[in-house]
Amino acid sequence: MDAVDLNLLPALDALLAEGSVTGAARRLGLSASAMSRTLARLRAATGDPLLVRAGRGLVPSPRAIELRERVHALSRDAQAVLRPVADALDPAALDCTFTLRANEAFVERFAVPLFRAVLAGAPRVRLQFVHKPDKDVTPLRDGRIDLEIGVVGTAAPEVRARLLFRDRYVGVVRTGHPLLSARTVTAKRLVAHGHVAASPGGETRGPVDDALAAVGLHRDVRVVVPGFTDALAMARDTGLVAIVPQSCLGSASPGRRSRASALDMFELPLKLPPLMVSAIWHPRLDADPAHRWLRGVVLAVCRAACPAG
Repeated sequence: MDAVDLNLLPALDALLAEGSVTGAARRLGLSASAMSRTLARLRAATGDPLLVRAGRGLVPSPRAIELRERVHALSRDAQAVLRPVADALDPAALDCTFTLRANEAFVERFAVPLFRAVLAGAPRVRLQFVHKPDKDVTPLRDGRIDLEIGVVGTAAPEVRARLLFRDRYVGVVRTGHPLLSARTVTAKRLVAHGHVAASPGGETRGPVDDALAAVGLHRDVRVVVPGFTDALAMARDTGLVAIVPQSCLGSASPGRRSRASALDMFELPLKLPPLMVSAIWHPRLDADPAHRWLRGVVLAVCRAACPAG
């Protein structure tokens, strides 16, 4: 280990993240000349130019692109190991960015109250919401994601989870839709109209289709969109039926107008399992005081809006 200078690790992380000597120097509180010397040492240590001049800026080499995520995860893990755990956390002193992965419906409903709650307790904390195309846990494992919001999958038994709230599917159609002309929506009347399905991966079959198949029925999915917000927009502007989690519609209840303009909700004539929406994180963050504080804020905001029951 005498030949390895681990002080170079956070410097390399900053350089690869910023793509700039000046930006990396600013991030680490160093002078530009000191960071230039560090870059020279990194080039000698790795045997690669890492950042190459292109016009007035710098671009990463292929090796730098390959290393970027690994170096970031290593730097975070090393800092977590060597940082003393404080007995009491002062949220007001936190100055960091938390990255949360959630679908667009969660962001639409909870991003504002979450930001307000964070701002009230930790005014220098920043929130970064990123798209959730699937349930791949790799970003949690390598530290790119601090917290994921969603239904717990089965592919990663090591992850930790805390129930935020229970959700359920409801039907949504535009106001005046003929499906709601009768007092009761039956399964046969439900499948007599075209549907819009929400699926980030483009699949058209899900729990709703399984429940329909159990009673010998099949729905006609005319449009597939990436998310529930898109499905609501399609339902509002067409005659299609959307089936979405109730949380996507705020506090409205079936039989009443939703907060989304010109949409009416109704109970589904199907037996569907509840949606258990949880906060999910990697176990290495269990004891981190800042992360524990974040989990508490997310839990409080979600439970206030949607009690777990």
